[in-house]
Amino acid sequence: MYIGRVSGSVVATIKIPHLVGRRLLLVNHLGLDGAETEDYDIAVDVAQAGLGDTVLVIDEGNGARQILGLDPGAVRAVIVGVVDEVELARR
Repeated sequence: MYIGRVSGSVVATIKIPHLVGRRLLLVNHLGLDGAETEDYDIAVDVAQAGLGDTVLVIDEGNGARQILGLDPGAVRAVIVGVVDEVELARR
């Protein structure tokens, strides 16, 4: 699981059946400083996220498939929430 920022959408006119009707968003991983890293995922959106939103992503195939109710299914990353605020403990 990680926190990321939605940086775009992915349009695919031909999809495997369990992705038909689902939004695919490009999500950049965020570091602890809140800056985008070089890592990214294409994630299925179930939280109605939008461009620029900070999101919570489950990045593990089995958990992603359980959220979408798929067995089996070719999904690894799912946006499960839009993040309002991140607070880190001071060291």
